[in-house]
Amino acid sequence: STQSTWAVLQFPLYEYLKRLCAPPGEEPEPWKSACCGSLAGSLAAGGTTPMDVAKTRIMLGLDRQGKRYVGFAATLGRIYAEEGVTALFSGLAPRMTMMALGGAVFFGSYETASWFLGGRSSAANRTRD
Repeated sequence: STQSTWAVLQFPLYEYLKRLCAPPGEEPEPWKSACCGSLAGSLAAGGTTPMDVAKTRIMLGLDRQGKRYVGFAATLGRIYAEEGVTALFSGLAPRMTMMALGGAVFFGSYETASWFLGGRSSAANRTRD
């Protein structure tokens, strides 16, 4: 499924980006985590868009001429051969935007809850940990 491939890309990207946003051994503030989640979700969505396009074509079954899409790799190859690389990235901007917003909300909410439940409700408390 393209969702699992997207998640396999998103979570390591998120963790990597978080490490870039905070000093070693510390967690970034929740708003920075939300930004990292947004970027990770967007990049993962961009990278998996061709797979999502192929999945959608297979689910639709037939093209405009009534020819059936058969097999994942064959569908990717056919789209590329018949319509070019741009067709493989159809819907890229809306998909990346949706996943960027979702990543910001999901990871921002998670990190905010962790922040408060962990007793780190202010930057002053954070430096005393």
